[in-house]
Amino acid sequence: MIEHYFDCPHCWENQLKMIDPSVSNQCFIEDCEVCCNPLEFTIEIQDNNLISFLVSSIEQ
Repeated sequence: MIEHYFDCPHCWENQLKMIDPSVSNQCFIEDCEVCCNPLEFTIEIQDNNLISFLVSSIEQ
């Protein structure tokens, strides 16, 4: 697993996301663990290294 810290675009809390490096391109939606607002994650992994990490707010 790869550890990556990010700031929630809704509440600005710094959080840890554990990333499975066995999947090279990932796109998924999860709720923020602090404010419960939806977040869209777009992640790219190459050779077990994090290449790109993007978290976007999903407006309700």
